[in-house]
Order: sequence, then C-alpha cells, then structure tokens
Amino acid sequence: MTASPKYSARRTRNLGRTRHPALYAALAGILAAGTVLAAAELAGAFFTASARPLIALGSTFIDFTPLWLKNFAVETFGTNDKAVLFAGMGLTIAVLAACAGVLARRRWALGVAAVVVMGTVIVACVLTRAGAAPLDAVPTVLGTAVGIAVLRGLIRRIPVSGPAASPESPAVQPQPGNTPRPAQSAARAPVAASNRAGDGGNDGSAGAVIGGRSPAPLLQRPTRRGFFAAAGITALAAGAAAAGGRAIASARNTTASFRAALKLPAAAQTAPALPAGLQSPVPGVTPWLTANADFYRIDTALSVPEIDAETWELRIHGMVEEEIRINFAELLDADLVERHLTLTCVSNPLGGDLAGTAKWLGLPVRELLARARPTADADMVLSTSIDGFSASTPLEVLQDDRDALLAVGMNDEPLPPVHGYPVRMVVPGLYGFVSATKWIIDMEVTRFDAQTAYWTDRGWAEKAPVKTMARVEVPASFARVPAGPVDVGGTAWSQQRGITGVEISIDNGDWKPALLAAEASVDTWRQFSYRTDALSPGNHTVRARATDPQDGVQTEARADTVPDGASGWQSVQFMVE
Repeated sequence: MTASPKYSARRTRNLGRTRHPALYAALAGILAAGTVLAAAELAGAFFTASARPLIALGSTFIDFTPLWLKNFAVETFGTNDKAVLFAGMGLTIAVLAACAGVLARRRWALGVAAVVVMGTVIVACVLTRAGAAPLDAVPTVLGTAVGIAVLRGLIRRIPVSGPAASPESPAVQPQPGNTPRPAQSAARAPVAASNRAGDGGNDGSAGAVIGGRSPAPLLQRPTRRGFFAAAGITALAAGAAAAGGRAIASARNTTASFRAALKLPAAAQTAPALPAGLQSPVPGVTPWLTANADFYRIDTALSVPEIDAETWELRIHGMVEEEIRINFAELLDADLVERHLTLTCVSNPLGGDLAGTAKWLGLPVRELLARARPTADADMVLSTSIDGFSASTPLEVLQDDRDALLAVGMNDEPLPPVHGYPVRMVVPGLYGFVSATKWIIDMEVTRFDAQTAYWTDRGWAEKAPVKTMARVEVPASFARVPAGPVDVGGTAWSQQRGITGVEISIDNGDWKPALLAAEASVDTWRQFSYRTDALSPGNHTVRARATDPQDGVQTEARADTVPDGASGWQSVQFMVE
C-alpha cells in the first residue's frame, strides 16, 4: 500500500523534528552541573575534607543566605533547617545550570564560559573555607573539565529540528553552538514516508523511498532515544561518582574509629550529686536529663566536620601576654571537671524545644586564659570553629567562677560528632550563638570594637544572656483531655540566676503558684507541676510565667528571637471533653 502524497509530505516535514529543543539543552546543563560536583566529590575524597566541593559550596550558600530566610528556616523547620536550605541550594544550581545548557546550545562558547564560572565559584568557596590549602582546588578543576566534556557530548546528541536528510541532501550534524539548518536539497526529489515500522519518522533511522525508487538509508542523525540514553548513563555515572567519593572519604577518615575507642579520663572534680525529685511528676514532661540523641542541634555546618583528634590543636592568642597551644592529649591529661548545665538556643521561640540539659566533662576556660594572661584592655574572646563559624564571648564571663568549659565529654561519653567532637565550648548563662562554639580550633582574645562574630555580622546581639522562660509541655497545644482537673507540667530556666517560682493562669484568671521540682543548680533548668480545678468541657487556655531572684517575674512583653532571644508568656490552648 502506497502512502498518499499529502500524508507523505506531512511525514517528511515532521521527520526529525524536535519539539522544545531548549528543554533538551536545559537537561544537558543540569546533568553537566551534576557531573561537575560528582566528579569533584570523587576526586576530593583523596584530598583533605576542605577539598570536598559540595560541603564548601553548601556552607558558603548558608553563609550568604539572607538573615530573614535563615530565621524563617530555623523557626519553621527547627533542626531540619539545613535540609531545607540545602534543597534551596540544589534548586538554585539546577536553574542556573539549565540556563547554561540553553546558552551552550545557542553558542557553545557561552556554555563553556558558564561552566567555567560555576567551577570558579566552587573553587572560591573551597579556598575560603577555614583550613583550606591551594591544592584543595584540584578536585573542582578536574570536575569542571569533566563537566565541559559531558555538556559537549549531550548538546551534540540533542535531536535535530527540521526536515529529514537523504543521500542527495546530507543532514547537517548538530555541533555545539550551531542551530541545525534545513537540508539544502529541499527542491530536489520529494522524500516519501518510510515503509518500515518506526517511531513516526523521528528517529532518523528508517529507510525512505526516494523519487519512487527502492528505499535508501538516511544518514545517521541524533535521536531522542539516543539523547535520553546518554542522559541516563550520565546521571547514573554522576550518582556513582558522588556515592563512591563519599564512601572513599569515609573509609579514609579515622574519626569514627578513634572516637569509638576513646576512653575519657576520670574527672578531677565529679559533678555534684543530683537531688531527688528533679523530674516533674506530670506524665509527658521532658526528661530532666536530655539524652545525647535528643539534644537539639542548631549550627551553621552543612556537614558535620570530621576532625582527627590526634592532630587537633587549640590556639589561644591575640591580646595576651603568652600565646597558648594545647592538643587533645594535653587536654585529656588536664584536671577536668564534670558539671550538669542547661544550654539554650537563641532561636528558641516561646514554647520551643531548642534547650537541653546534659552532664559535661571539660576543662574550665578560665584556667587556659590564666596561662595566656589577657591584657587589661581586652574585653572579648572570639572563638572559631573549623567550619569558619565564630562567636564573641565577653572575656569577664570566661574568667569568673561560672563553669565555662572546653568540653570533651557529654553524658559520660566522648562528644558526639554533631555536638562538637572532639572539643567544644559550653558556657552557662549565655545563648549558644555567643558562647557554645562547636569543633573549636581558635580563641582570639580581643575587643568588641575590634572584631565581630558570625551572627553579630548578621544583625544579632553582641552579648546575649539567657532570658528567664517558662515552658508549658503538658497539656500540649490543642490536646484533648478528659473533663475534671487537668495536670499542667513543664520546664523553666534562668541560667546563672535560677528559678524561684512558676505561676499558672487558666483562662486568663488569677495567677496561682505551681509546685516546683528540686533544683540541681542555678545553671540547670527546673521543672514544675500544677493541678487545675475541675474544668468544664470546651476550649481552655493555660499560661505560665517564671520568677528568678535577680530580675523578678518573667516579662510579659513579646519579643522575636532576633536579636537576643524571644520573650513573653507562652499560652497553650487545649480542649476538655
């Protein structure tokens, strides 16, 4: 059966035609960008941790994320904020890479320039991270070269737009940067539709009847099938390279095995015995001692730093009479002390869970500062993490009699990696962003008017003492409870001042004193309980406020977490059935 001339003409026009070629180019750009990162990740496994581009790029992305977006991520997603910011980084890279692919299809030189710019940005991110060396740029350079090759290969495989080719009118093979032109023999003998089964003439492989003669094969041309096959292979190879890089880096790193084998020394001063009755009797109230796995984590590290404790060293310098350096072995050999301390994050909203109490083992910071002998005009210590984070802590706070520690242990085990292994700062009475530097490697004695820290550069306070706070934990918000008396329980804290009272108000009624649990110290939180009168069915509200011996009743004035912590009275709604 012979196809009609009209049908043959339509098949001829559609043969080889590609809809939306820019989409193919965008996908090519995204895959090329992924290959840059994956190849660099694989190569980076044989260098230092600073050479791994994903971590450097992600950390820089976090550093330059607008303050309002960081605050939104922390307040909305809590400890999942990094995953959200990382997803945002991935989306940003994908959009820019898609644009690079479209540019490469139109003008190859522009596409190459876009990939080179991407590689240059990653190199800059790598080299500006704390502890980076020039050789750490090598993996990214190699990855960029691989990415350019992948982009070229995929662009060449984008299916051609325009009429099909024949032996008399050779198809113009697409080259990066050139838009394919129609075959130059359009006026020659018509090309009839293929008489072989195929995909509608779009794969360029079917034979054609030329001028009524027997079929003759068309010259090879890019096809959709070929493009997506190449794209799939590229994606699989990139995924394998990235996974291989992580596996190799993990195998070469001895941090986990060293930590697992580490036996902490006995404390020269053990923690004071805990009194009975620390836990609120109300079921559902947070445990007084927070397990390591449940302790909150808020920091700027996109990936947990892997630090070799055997080579770790802390430098104390700046406005001091004598520069001090101490390694991990020397720190473990010092007279360490144990203390139960409550830490609180400045990003904790009213009723939030970004607070916890643990038993810490460490060396008092004041002992190292006494050896360094700060000069009289110094008033601040700028502590820096291996990932570049810094905190500005008042010097007087680190020299007074509070238990500000360089901690090596948490709840009778070495610091978990996410909580600062091998060494971190713990300072009671201050929010963590001005005191609790994890993975610490440097302490510079300086002045507030001479140096600024990570978060103070972003609009937060220089000095941030913890505010007095009461948190209702039971009943939970919108909980349904049976009719009758209702048990209320929760936790209050006011580090360095202590909690002397908690009051409860039901449905905006009079304030009634709650029953306080025992107190371990002024540097730990204190729990409370209260039983209401019988409540009628329906919606009810409970509020709580705490009192400390220095500042009195917790302020009612509402304040956001920025710049120095939230304040106000928490209000919880619940329903009596």
